[in-house]
Amino acid sequence: MKIPRIILAGTAVTIISSAALAQEALTGTVTQVDRIHRTVAIRQTQAGTVGANTGGAAEEFKVQDGLSLDALHAGNKVTFSASQAGGVKTITKFQPQ
Repeated sequence: MKIPRIILAGTAVTIISSAALAQEALTGTVTQVDRIHRTVAIRQTQAGTVGANTGGAAEEFKVQDGLSLDALHAGNKVTFSASQAGGVKTITKFQPQ
């Protein structure tokens, strides 16, 4: 009886920590803004010092309805939050730095 409880508790912790990571604020540099299709490409800032200056590939995100893209331009550094549903990454909040 103790083993199922331990497994259930471990699963609950994993689910809760995954949800918390999904809401974590990320930082990066905007590389492309497509206002027509409401997508933004962002190269995320790497954590740490080793290789921190090397740029990785930019990821493309959809932008949630209601967020304005008017002040966003390629080269802007941003802090953003994103969620993923159905294989589509969507920015839910962003703020220029």
